[in-house]
Order: sequence, then C-alpha cells, then structure tokens
Amino acid sequence: MPAATTILIAIIAFVIMEPLTAATHRWVMHGVGEFLHRSHHRSMLRRFEANDWYPVMFAAVVNFGFFAGLNWNGFDVLVPVSIGITAYGAAYALVHDVYIHGRLNWFANRQVATFDRLAEAHRIHHLYNAAPYGMLAPVVPAALRERASHTARNPLVRA
Repeated sequence: MPAATTILIAIIAFVIMEPLTAATHRWVMHGVGEFLHRSHHRSMLRRFEANDWYPVMFAAVVNFGFFAGLNWNGFDVLVPVSIGITAYGAAYALVHDVYIHGRLNWFANRQVATFDRLAEAHRIHHLYNAAPYGMLAPVVPAALRERASHTARNPLVRA
C-alpha cells in the first residue's frame, strides 16, 4: 500500500472516531454499559475507576486490528485504521483524562484555550449527564449551554 494511502486511511480513521466515540458514549456508556461508566460521574475515591475498563477493552479491539493487519493476507488496511484509532485514543486521553480531569497533573494551570473549550463542554456533560457525548469536537445543545452558563458548579473537580 502506498505511503500516501496509508496516511490518508489513518487520518480518515482518526476523524471517524469522533462520531463513533460520541455514539458509543451515548448508547453504550450511558446505556447498557452504564454500570461501568457510572463511576466516572461520581467523585473519584481511588486512582482507578470502573470506567477505566473502557479504554482497556477498546485497546484490545485495536490490538486485534493490528494483529490481523500485520499477519493475515487481505487485512493490511487494518494497520493504518488501527494507527488512526490509536492516535485518536491518545488525543482523547490527553484531553479528557490528563487535561480535563487532571489525572496526571501535567496541566496544573489550564492555559490551553482549545482544551478549556473542550473542558467546558465536558463540564456541561457532567452537570446534566446528557449531551455533549463527543470529546474532541463536542456538539453542545444551545439550551444546555445557556442553562450551564448560570451555574458555577464544576462536577469535574473530583475528590
């Protein structure tokens, strides 16, 4: 596969991950898999929470994609797809876990305007346990944005 094609496929996979992630968050994490995700919407009592099983499960699927793409004839397209998904996962973890929730204390003083906008969208999600479900390009309903503008409560500050 030509390098340009490989890069294009990885970029497409990265971009497709945002709506796929939003849908998974909405219908799995706030649906049938809420028993794991619920821990994320509560004060963190331990270093790890039940919700941390989600990235472990997603990584297992992506690793299988790498394995299949590298070892089985006809599945080579899964390598750049897995690269794009992995890049999205890394960006998601940086924004969500590191920046917004401060799990690694890398951003003690929030000074990244783009990340602050994403943090505000995520604050709204935690305030109402509703939209937006996306992370890197969240769509915040205007009514929720207006409603949230009247509260200073920040459910992202965790004990």
